[in-house]
Amino acid sequence: MMQELYAGVDVGSTTTKAALVDDSGTLLADAVGKSGFDFAGAAEEVFAQVLKSAGVERQQVKRVVSTGYGRRNVAFADEMRTEIFCHAAGAYHYFPETLTIIDIGGQDNKIIRVNAAGERETFAMNRKCAAGTGAFIEEISYRLGLELSDLNGMAEKSEHEVSIGSFCTVFSCTEILGLLRRGAKPEDIVKGVFRSVVKRVVEMGAIVGKVVLTGGVVAHNPIIADMVAEMTESEVVTAPHPQTIGAYGAALAARNL
Repeated sequence: MMQELYAGVDVGSTTTKAALVDDSGTLLADAVGKSGFDFAGAAEEVFAQVLKSAGVERQQVKRVVSTGYGRRNVAFADEMRTEIFCHAAGAYHYFPETLTIIDIGGQDNKIIRVNAAGERETFAMNRKCAAGTGAFIEEISYRLGLELSDLNGMAEKSEHEVSIGSFCTVFSCTEILGLLRRGAKPEDIVKGVFRSVVKRVVEMGAIVGKVVLTGGVVAHNPIIADMVAEMTESEVVTAPHPQTIGAYGAALAARNL
């Protein structure tokens, strides 16, 4: 008998993710693509990618749940869930205990607290400013003329971390130009930028229990996990496939409907 499959599609403001799971919740395939201006098209594209990766046909997927900023644009979804719900579900599946889930996204950050039973207790989101998000890091890398993929390695080489005083993206860019004029090394500035991101995030809410990091920013910049552990004195882990954990949580929701 053919097993039933379930999918989740997470349409974020910057990237769109999809995940495919089986009856046991095992991840069979996931995919990431740019959201661009066509959310519906991006959802179709990443969904097709996971089907191809898993070697299955569309009709084999019993249910699809959409989540994220553009979840209403996924015409083929059977249900919708919030990104808060899906990130919590995905993280708790791997770490079934009291958790603080920190998601650093392209345009916003989330802190989600769940209890030992997996029930959400509180959450906080930062939506009003790009500071502390992936967009902030992207802007700084552009200003410094650096590739995003090079930032983590540069920060790890820093010997004299530079403090970035401003949380505002615009003011931070001005501050960084001043630091460069005074001879600060790019790697020291980059590490200071990561530090400012972590400061911004941990100030959003109380940290309780194990900390699970999710999102594309932490997927590409593992130094952030070290900084969160240092600043919160907590046990910090990065979720498996952190960039697609929201889509994975949506797929688990599809399985549980």
